Amino acid sequence: MATTLKADEITSILREQIENYQQTVAVEEVGSVISVGDGIARIHGLDRCMAGEMLEFPHGVFGIALNLEEDQVGAVLLGDYTEVREGDTVKRTKKIMSVPVGETLIGRIVNPLGQPIDDKGPITTEQRNPLERLAPGVVDRQPVREPVQTGIKAIDAMIPIGRGQRELIIGDRQTGKTAIILDTILNQKGGNLICIYCAIGQKRSTVAQVVKTLTDYGAMDYSIVVSASASEPATMQYIAPFAAAAIGEYFRDTKRHAICFYDDLSKHAQSYREISLLLRRPPGREAYPGDVFFLHSRLLERAAKLNDELGAGSLTALPVIETQAGDVSAYIPTNVISITDGQIYLEADLFNAGIRPAINAGISVSRVGGNAQTKAMKKVAGTLRLDMAQYRELAAFAQFGSEQLDKATQAQLARGQRLVEVLKQDQYQPLPVEKQVLIIFASGRGYLDDLEVSEVRRFERELYPFVETNFPNVFKTLREKKAIDDALQTEMIKAVDAFKERFKAALASAAD
Repeated sequence: MATTLKADEITSILREQIENYQQTVAVEEVGSVISVGDGIARIHGLDRCMAGEMLEFPHGVFGIALNLEEDQVGAVLLGDYTEVREGDTVKRTKKIMSVPVGETLIGRIVNPLGQPIDDKGPITTEQRNPLERLAPGVVDRQPVREPVQTGIKAIDAMIPIGRGQRELIIGDRQTGKTAIILDTILNQKGGNLICIYCAIGQKRSTVAQVVKTLTDYGAMDYSIVVSASASEPATMQYIAPFAAAAIGEYFRDTKRHAICFYDDLSKHAQSYREISLLLRRPPGREAYPGDVFFLHSRLLERAAKLNDELGAGSLTALPVIETQAGDVSAYIPTNVISITDGQIYLEADLFNAGIRPAINAGISVSRVGGNAQTKAMKKVAGTLRLDMAQYRELAAFAQFGSEQLDKATQAQLARGQRLVEVLKQDQYQPLPVEKQVLIIFASGRGYLDDLEVSEVRRFERELYPFVETNFPNVFKTLREKKAIDDALQTEMIKAVDAFKERFKAALASAAD
């Protein structure tokens, strides 16, 4: 028996099928590699690609679109770019280049893509931050007021650094730039500052040494190391500081405090120059591209102290620049000096003369100044930088014969010599701020003037345990109040007087 279908039944079946029809066509924008070499790929066919977008190449290689031209896209390749061949298919990911951020990164060593390189297993995070991000605006910020204690007397007293500041560390190679960074990190133990050390173009042995030091002193508990070593492609070195800034911004935006050390931006500029020349961008002064100033300013501007509505978190930046034969007027040093809020200048001559840290007080400056100091430090170290700079000039003048100098000048020279000794400090021995205040107070009051220069370091070494034992209230009050009132000043004078008497007696008995 034949079944008969009515016309209206057919109509309803067709209508139902049309209504329930699901389109499963996936549209992917793909292009093909025209040419590849030196970590740069030129791609045809990605007409709607975004600047800074991640592109997916075969063999799990990714790239970042940097040059958007009329008929092609210039991309820098991340990872093993030797696998990419001419004619390979390239897919758009429609995502801007980002890096994983979060608590789980603390204590780890990662590459600029956020992948672990310390053999401690994978890192799982829930959030990713874009590498490139607009810096907080003027309204979103507040003035720099809280200090970042480095534990180095010469810096905390003369060139103070505040949370949210950008302070440049500049000097020739082997003058102690990384040593200042390490001491600053070690001094944050027990504090609330997350330290992010970004090694750009360093030897792997150097990075390993830094990590070993941080591990030995227990500083990896609050530190993150982002490493793009000298053997890695220029691309990885180029994105490394941006990755470190993105990781730091996570802590800044969650109402906490972080500090980024970029070691160093000279090599960063060189890697950017290499990429730019390979992308056929026109060269400018010293063959650097025209936007090399913008490269560093958009990176360092991300350091900020946010206002209270945004949680009052902060990101501090301490970039490093290596000079050639002390030339601070070269292109990259002048660029970064003009972007930052001051610089700590390390001099090879001072370093070789045994004055370490080898800080030149004359041309080192912090544009935040006393705002980033505790009241106690501000009171005792008010004129210290000026005194040191004047002493340097006097000492240079006095080389031609100090016999003819008047009494006041000779006294100034004598005090300057003792101040230099006071500001010397051994590596990996950061001092808490209350001890710094006490020794600077003693030197400013003339307690060291009648000592031999060679006895100053011993005086300082023995002063701290004596005051801790006999006048414990001095350090306790300085630590808690962070200011010097009349009662505390009287007690400090009493403590230093008592120690000086004992010290002189010890010297006299040793002489006998």
